[in-house]
Amino acid sequence: MQVSGLVWVLTVVAIAGLMLFDFVFHVRRAHIPSIKEAAIWSSIYIGIAVLFGLGVLIFAGPDHGAQYFAGWVTEAMLSVDNLFVFLILLGSFKVPRADQQKVLLFGIVFSLIARTGFIFLGAALINSFAWVFYAFGLILLVTAGNLLRNKDDGEERSADNLIIRVARRFLRTSDTYDGDKLFTVQDGKRVMTPMLLVMVAIGGTDLLFALDSIPAIFGLTQDVYLVFTATAFSLLGLRQLYFLLEGLLDRLVFLSYGLAAILAFIGVKLALHAMHENNVPFINGGEHIDVVEISTGASLGFIVAVLIVTVVASLLSPKGRAQTYVSAARRHAREFLNIEQDPAYCDEIYHKLLTEEENIRQLPPKYRLRVRQEQELMELLHEAHEAHDERVADGRCFVPAR
Repeated sequence: MQVSGLVWVLTVVAIAGLMLFDFVFHVRRAHIPSIKEAAIWSSIYIGIAVLFGLGVLIFAGPDHGAQYFAGWVTEAMLSVDNLFVFLILLGSFKVPRADQQKVLLFGIVFSLIARTGFIFLGAALINSFAWVFYAFGLILLVTAGNLLRNKDDGEERSADNLIIRVARRFLRTSDTYDGDKLFTVQDGKRVMTPMLLVMVAIGGTDLLFALDSIPAIFGLTQDVYLVFTATAFSLLGLRQLYFLLEGLLDRLVFLSYGLAAILAFIGVKLALHAMHENNVPFINGGEHIDVVEISTGASLGFIVAVLIVTVVASLLSPKGRAQTYVSAARRHAREFLNIEQDPAYCDEIYHKLLTEEENIRQLPPKYRLRVRQEQELMELLHEAHEAHDERVADGRCFVPAR
């Protein structure tokens, strides 16, 4: 696909403009986005991505259009998986909800910059060394295996990574937020706030995500322009999608299986392509191997089918429903106890917590029994109720409507 320098410049300017617009009109003023706001802007960004794909389909042909859509859908699925980790990081650092938008936008901008670097590095390697396809295929197969092996460790992941430990030890850091400021003055000294630390954690995590996502999309298209645009458009609406899907993320209990299947499929596709293009001396004497290659249309069909099956199976699963209620109750109890200070929003969180507890009580008996056996959750809920009673007595909360 031949793309002129002017088209590249216009594309980059348009993407940068969308991010600048996002910051000026949505993120600069700290606020909690409503479901309506998140839904509208998620739809707009998804619509932009689809319209761009239709443009590729019309002007570059069906094959390139299919490559773009396959890449965009795959990167979007990987981005949704990334939201799980963002949710854990924001909770671990106790980021107030009104300030989470700024952290997420920073993560998206950093991710796009990092992935752009990886994209051009990957393209240079592919153009120079045919064996890179073998390496990318192996990375994806290993990643697929790790997804299956670690599918249940979401609650155990921690934001206490090496970079953060070093920062806390050798740099002056505060334990409390000062609005959305990155630095504040404490005891007459300028110190970093947790806001800066969580941005570092998000940025470091994004680098790890790029190591999986870039080989995946290169397995679907080697056109650098399509790789870049599919990656960029999958990231642009991620902030809005976070606030829209936050309550449903835990419901996608089979997402790891779906992603593992897609990454394994692309890994095999890359291996087959590597065999077809083979020039590695110790493999078949450096000669290409006659193997069947998987077409772009077949790849797109497989990815979309797996996505549909994964989402439908997750939404219909009783286990998914139980996990959604439990995770939401745990998250809101922690928010109520440790994070949010605004009385009005604390009341809103507590009402949500009551609704989630009622939903848990209506679960089938075997799931209710499992919930009661989660000692940490039971203690959190008990603490939340005690704290609410104290705040009502002090006049800091309203009595919830029953």
